[in-house]
Amino acid sequence: MIRQEQVPDHRIVVGVDNSEGAAEALRWALAHARLTGATVEAVTAWQVPPMYAYAYGWTPTGIDDAGIIRYAEKTLTEIVEQAQAGDDQPVAVTTRVTEGPTARVLLAAGKGADLLVLGSRGNGAFAGMLLGSVSQHCVQHATCPTVVVPEQTGP
Repeated sequence: MIRQEQVPDHRIVVGVDNSEGAAEALRWALAHARLTGATVEAVTAWQVPPMYAYAYGWTPTGIDDAGIIRYAEKTLTEIVEQAQAGDDQPVAVTTRVTEGPTARVLLAAGKGADLLVLGSRGNGAFAGMLLGSVSQHCVQHATCPTVVVPEQTGP
């Protein structure tokens, strides 16, 4: 009897928002996946801040979650397509849009992954920080190796 060994599924999770840092992290993850034969899972988290919703008279049940999700999925798909444009060796990419705090969503997605890849700063309130709060939290709490890709500052 011939015994076949299962090849482990190598998966790289990358956090993607609409920032240049996230786009840089996605490009890095795609390049690394090409070298290692891994797949990439691009993850976007979303949530409506309660004070924003209440300031406009919305209640949590009155927010159009489906519209937010459609917009996030469309944006994520476009970012992935842009990152792979002109690539002669495309990498298999799955996308996932999940409701919740960004760090929590990324940490959950990273369970069982070979690698979690993040940009150094995203669209958070403290854009001037050297390392964003989400990246910092994920580096400290991830269950897999984590790479934080700095933004490119020049040509």
